[in-house]
Amino acid sequence: MGQGARLAVIGIGLGLLGALGLTQSLRALLFGVGPHDSITIVAATALLLVTTLVACLIPAMRAVRVDPSQAFRSE
Repeated sequence: MGQGARLAVIGIGLGLLGALGLTQSLRALLFGVGPHDSITIVAATALLLVTTLVACLIPAMRAVRVDPSQAFRSE
């Protein structure tokens, strides 16, 4: 979970920096939303973070259910 969350935070941070740096060129693509609309930026960031954490949580929960002794025997 930690590795996935770390990658998500790094990716989201770089994406935010890129989006904020390119606001003038993105202005033509945004309809009804300002380039510095904080509610939209926070909502998109939260959605990406929650999606990433759920995507990391599902395999982690499967791994927790496996009996360690059986996992070693299969190897």
